[in-house]
Amino acid sequence: MTPNAALFDQLPIGRDPASVRRRVEALEKLLERSFTMPGVNRQFGLDFLIGLVPVVGDVLAAAMGTWLVWEARNLGMSKFQIARMMGNVGFDAVLGIVPFVGDAADFFFRSNTRNLRIIHRHLDKHHPGTVTIDR
Repeated sequence: MTPNAALFDQLPIGRDPASVRRRVEALEKLLERSFTMPGVNRQFGLDFLIGLVPVVGDVLAAAMGTWLVWEARNLGMSKFQIARMMGNVGFDAVLGIVPFVGDAADFFFRSNTRNLRIIHRHLDKHHPGTVTIDR
């Protein structure tokens, strides 16, 4: 069993803020930091890997990124925050359409990590009981 499989077996399915925090953190890790590139020691995830598949990969990556935004919406985040998050996902998707440039952009521009930071700020302010020490 891989470490990611064990992580996903333990994810809560509740709608409470603590459960949402754990799910979005797990998804961000899967999409942006699951693997390490040897030699350069740079982390990457499924967002980069599936983005290598023209069109279909970019659509799938955008759909998974949109799920983070959906979870944020269910937390009651402001329309401005949701719009910023959708802008991050949209920018990543538009860059992904351009061959080669989009693949490099997925490696360096981490829309899901940016969106997770927005969600963390909201949760830390409005649901301080969900704060975890290790991120």
